[in-house]
This record gives sequence, structure tokens and C-alpha cells, in this order.
Amino acid sequence: QVQLVESGGGLVQPGGSLRLPCEASGLTLDYYDVGWFRQAPGKERKGVICISNSEGMTYAADSVKGRFSISRDNVKKTVYLQMNSLKPEDTAVYYCATDATPHWCGDRSWYVAYWGQGTQVTVSS
Repeated sequence: QVQLVESGGGLVQPGGSLRLPCEASGLTLDYYDVGWFRQAPGKERKGVICISNSEGMTYAADSVKGRFSISRDNVKKTVYLQMNSLKPEDTAVYYCATDATPHWCGDRSWYVAYWGQGTQVTVSS
């Protein structure tokens, strides 16, 4: 079955950086759009950034544009979330997610079926 495993979360000071890998198994990653979502305490889970399967096009929420980036290594079956210039409001549990629906990232539908377990990111001095 499809499994997604995030890692790399932790405590970081404002202005700092973190890189979160998401390792996938049980699927041919090349065929899937992949995204990162986050859920802050008391708030809904929201899509943050995603990357398409074939062309590697990326789409980011306005709140993270220019600070976060996403990349993928289909050979290693890993997707990376690079977070720079982190702010306290970026504090959340970050989830890697994917779905078999074609082009969900480009369509910004953010409806996905497969989720990782999440990794906590805390931005605080």
C-alpha cells in the first residue's frame, strides 16, 4: 500500500530554515503529484505547496511564496520541502500527501487520499 513518511521537523528560530524529506513507497512516484499541507493548533489543515508529476511544476500558497520551495527525486522516491525565513506563524504539523487523481496540483484541488503521519515544526525564539 501507499506509504508516506515525513522527517526533519523540529524547533527553529525565526528567520531560520528547515528541510523536510518525504519518502514514498508502494507507488511509482513519477506518476503522482505530491504536496505538503500543514495544520496549526485549532486550525484546519491547509495545502501549502505542491509539485506536479511529469513537468515538476510547483504551486505555493500566498503565505509561503518566496520562502518555501518543493522538489522531488523520483529515483529516491523522495519529495523535499525547503522552508526558509521561517516565521512563528509557520508553526504547525506538516504533512506530505498525494493522490492518484491526475493534475490535482495544477488544478489546486488539494483533495488527496494518501497522507503521511506528519512532522512537527515549531518556530520560536
